[in-house]
Amino acid sequence: MKALVTGAAGFIGSNLAEALIRRGDTVVGLDNLSTGRLENLKGLEGKPNFEFVRGDIQDEAEVLRLCAGVDVIFHEAALPSVPRSIANPRETYENNTGGTISLLLAAKQTGVKRFLFASSSSIYGNADVQPVHEGVAPCPISPYGASKAASEVYGLSFAAPYGFTFIALRYFNVFGPRQDPKSEYAAVVPKFITALNNGGRPVIYGTGLQTRDFTYVGNVVAANLIAADKPDVPSGSYNVAAGHPHTVKELLETLCEISGKPYQPKFEAARSGDILKSAADISKARAGLGYSPTIDLRAGLERTYAGTVGVS
Repeated sequence: MKALVTGAAGFIGSNLAEALIRRGDTVVGLDNLSTGRLENLKGLEGKPNFEFVRGDIQDEAEVLRLCAGVDVIFHEAALPSVPRSIANPRETYENNTGGTISLLLAAKQTGVKRFLFASSSSIYGNADVQPVHEGVAPCPISPYGASKAASEVYGLSFAAPYGFTFIALRYFNVFGPRQDPKSEYAAVVPKFITALNNGGRPVIYGTGLQTRDFTYVGNVVAANLIAADKPDVPSGSYNVAAGHPHTVKELLETLCEISGKPYQPKFEAARSGDILKSAADISKARAGLGYSPTIDLRAGLERTYAGTVGVS
């Protein structure tokens, strides 16, 4: 299989590219390095079945060139972060939704057969139904969530008339190695780990009782590989999560146990656009894809924390 991985130098994209290379697929990795880092691809340097291209998904000519001969697109590139989208909604729209449309047009013109899109649990907003299933109507409360929901609609509208399969994998709070702790918009796990390692007090926004379905990146990679390989999967959307929600306080407590650091959070006001409860019903992915998460929260946190302190 020949694959195009967008956002290949990013957190999820680099883990996915590595898994594809490891099993012998040919991979073209595309990233503009606005949030991705070349150091994430160090293990792939010199591999005969890997090519990295520094470029932008909004560059339609470049995207069209790179899609030639590709069997599957793994579209992981995006401007992340709910707070960032609230501060810069147009930038989020142009990169996330506009970039997706560029790729969809290229897939249409080059005959790509399968398009896997990294969607997000943020499209559900503060859903009344918990755990949330794919039948719940999207109701995003941030421009980031809206950009993902719009991209799903565009993808499904392209799939039927243009003859390719579009699969949206709705990720729930992914964490793991290579997640950038230095970004202004870093996710909660690397922020907590950095604070603990530096002797600081991790910041919890709000009460800490908000729930999240924290999902180790290895489970997300597995879901992508299954969705790429399974021949009879129809176009549609699938929740990708651990299937077990935890509060933010529980997350920090577990990290403190793993690290041997004291539990001394600093509480600050809740942030605009933050969802209160987020838990995933993954029964559709289990039945339709054969997806089954194998790495739970504690095991994933142990692997992630070990990587930050230089131990195996």
